[in-house]
Amino acid sequence: MAGVADARDRLAWVDIAKGICILLVVMMHAVTGTGDAMGGEGFLHPVVAFAKPFRIPDFFLLSGLFMGRVIDRDWRLFSDRRVVHFAYFYLLWLVIQSAARYGKIVGDGGPADFAAYLAHALIEPYSSLWFIYLLAVFSVVTKVLRRLPGGVLLAAAALLQIADIRSDSTLIEEFCARYVYFVAAYLFADRIFTLADTARRHVGPALGGLAIWAALEAWLAMTPASDPAHPTLASLPLVSLALGAAGALAIVVAAALIGWAGGPVAEAIRACGRRSIVIYLAFSLPMAATREILVRTGIIADIGAVSLIVMVAAVLLPLALERLVRGTPLKILFVRPAWFHLAPARRSARPALQAT
Repeated sequence: MAGVADARDRLAWVDIAKGICILLVVMMHAVTGTGDAMGGEGFLHPVVAFAKPFRIPDFFLLSGLFMGRVIDRDWRLFSDRRVVHFAYFYLLWLVIQSAARYGKIVGDGGPADFAAYLAHALIEPYSSLWFIYLLAVFSVVTKVLRRLPGGVLLAAAALLQIADIRSDSTLIEEFCARYVYFVAAYLFADRIFTLADTARRHVGPALGGLAIWAALEAWLAMTPASDPAHPTLASLPLVSLALGAAGALAIVVAAALIGWAGGPVAEAIRACGRRSIVIYLAFSLPMAATREILVRTGIIADIGAVSLIVMVAAVLLPLALERLVRGTPLKILFVRPAWFHLAPARRSARPALQAT
């Protein structure tokens, strides 16, 4: 039993890393939305700018870490774990989020327009739910191409990212920009876990490396580029790829160190990571409502303070909702029901997005 506990403790950094990422994602939406609504910037805007190069790459890297455990399973089991799982939450919350915006979506139209809107979301990822959509696509593509030499697959994915492809399709644009991080995690999962273990054994050098990375990241993320298509040096081709990879690995190291240090902050971040899908699926509605109330009432004038309150509400209210519906029929909001499985469901008390 001690060995099992040690193994779980070693892998705690994965949940912590997921927690860091989901907090950064919610922060980005809360801060930019509040800034636009109030017509300015607050103290959290620089944090959002700093995290931009690695925020999404790290999420996809973490999602690809366990791909190797399922990729050789038969298509039925694989599809259940890596496609149907994501499809269920995407479709459910597509309807929920769209229904909340029904008036804005259909305008003077009616149910037929709403149905057409939902149908379009089947081929064009909807709003913030695009991440879940892409995870299913990445998983299928990786399984189909798994016989290719790893170097060839990684090089092709890197070239797609460097090409900086722009498209009216979110699916095409984000696939090209993000796939390299997912496939890199799949190919180098063992080395990434080794990096986390090494950071825990050599805390001083790990902290020094993080300090150097943070300084370089801040400079590149805040320095304007001369190319109008790329607002900062961090967004330039090749630089973007390098910073995305470096930032994702930096979060791995930081998460490993936070887990090693322990304490209430580490546990809070880990709790967010374990229920990252709960927050991800449900944060947009309480975020928008909280922002609307604070902006309309004007009880707080500071943009940074309002952004922080909106962010906290967007994180805590989904967690409270999940706790409230746990054990009730409404648990299907965060737990895939047995009837939506192609293979027998695994027993798990965690509503969080399963990586395997």
